[in-house]
Amino acid sequence: MANEAAKANLADLLDNVQTHLRSIGDAHQRRALLTASATACEKRIEVTVNADGVLIQTRFADDIGDLSYDEIAEAMTEAAQAAAAEVKLKAEELFKPLQRSRTRLPTLSEIIPGMADLPELTPKPVPAPTSPPNAEDRQIVETATEFENVEQLRAWTPRPALADDSW
Repeated sequence: MANEAAKANLADLLDNVQTHLRSIGDAHQRRALLTASATACEKRIEVTVNADGVLIQTRFADDIGDLSYDEIAEAMTEAAQAAAAEVKLKAEELFKPLQRSRTRLPTLSEIIPGMADLPELTPKPVPAPTSPPNAEDRQIVETATEFENVEQLRAWTPRPALADDSW
């Protein structure tokens, strides 16, 4: 009898996981269609970005010629960053219900005691800087590695797999 209950619980869990995965796919489809727009320089410049924050449309007002090239460039950057931030917030809002429903699903460690949960093992993305290419915050910070210098890293090649490569 306990075996039947375990089978029913597992079937219910798999059904919930499949429903959740379909919801994730649907949310990704809806996210792909998101856009956001922002204006700058008293609405003389309007930009629109897609869900990935990529600039997809730019509009200038008839009096854009009243601005210098530097003012236009700075305003374009400002507007594009504002639109990208807005579309990011829209995407986060879109996925919030999924995050809430995910918390109702058991974790891997709850199903298999001692097993690490994937979110704990997954590296977190590092946000890309919004500064110009040569800005200080874009410099790579040296970290301790097994390689003493970049040339050593470039010269390194992975070892070929052993014929007896068993677990």
